[in-house]
Amino acid sequence: MSYADLLSHVPMFSALTAEELEQLSPLLQPWRYTKGEVIFHQGDVGTTLFIVRKGEVTIRLSSADGKERTLALLKRGDAFGEMALLDGEPRSTDAVAREEAHLLRLQREDFQRFLEARPRVALSLLAEMSRVVRRVTRLVHDANFLDARARLASVLLDLADTQGETGSEGVVITAQLTQSELAHLCGLTRESTNKWLRFYAREGLLSYEDGRITLLEPENLRINAD
Repeated sequence: MSYADLLSHVPMFSALTAEELEQLSPLLQPWRYTKGEVIFHQGDVGTTLFIVRKGEVTIRLSSADGKERTLALLKRGDAFGEMALLDGEPRSTDAVAREEAHLLRLQREDFQRFLEARPRVALSLLAEMSRVVRRVTRLVHDANFLDARARLASVLLDLADTQGETGSEGVVITAQLTQSELAHLCGLTRESTNKWLRFYAREGLLSYEDGRITLLEPENLRINAD
């Protein structure tokens, strides 16, 4: 089976020709994870890149005392574990199947052989690493300099950019999130997250029903994220 079409939507591979995508496709190994199954733990040795084919994956940080911070929710076409392709060092996060997830796995050794003949792919990989660094930098900035109201607005806008669909009433965030999951994304308590969700709903900036969030006025919400 060819995965060339899916690969063409993965940023680090989007510059490859159709022929090169077909050459890369056989190197990918399909794998299925059940809901809640850990794909890898923080500290595991990393030798594999993963691409989401179906389902959703949560990337999170865990502390020794059991606290968690969700860094990203990934969907079809998203890749994770990229650092393993560069250094093979221990994983810096956990990755967990948020629902049943069908993934494609690319081993470091296979990718390195592929890369030797196509060095321009390395530039795309570096660009992807830069995006990851910028995202982490923004998370650190928000955690240290934004209050709870602004942090929630920032996370909602980020979700709208990565998982949003424009509907008749506004931008619908397709991932159905519990308040606990949203709180983990924001680095807030569930109570604080619920408080500011209600505030934005009263202000007419969003609606929240059965875990589905719709941003009714994204630009006005953005004012609260600054």
